Amino acid sequence: MTNLFTGAITMGSLVIALFFLRFWRSSGDRFFIYFALSFFIEGLHRLYSAVHDNGGEDSPMHYLIRLLAYGLIIWAILEKNLPREKSRK
Repeated sequence: MTNLFTGAITMGSLVIALFFLRFWRSSGDRFFIYFALSFFIEGLHRLYSAVHDNGGEDSPMHYLIRLLAYGLIIWAILEKNLPREKSRK
């Protein structure tokens, strides 16, 4: 049953990554590419965990990969909301 849920989470993460990739292609906004990368990393991590680790997520590497994925989301939000400098002409 755990493999079923892990597969569903993996599939969901990769599908969400594809949606954000499509939004990035249509708008060109880096916000969407950061989100797509984050969900792609999360999906690959879940797939790797299901195939190789058999559910054991006590390694620090698992937390570092998730920290990278969530850090990309935080960076995208901060970059979108921070004021930008006006370019001088």
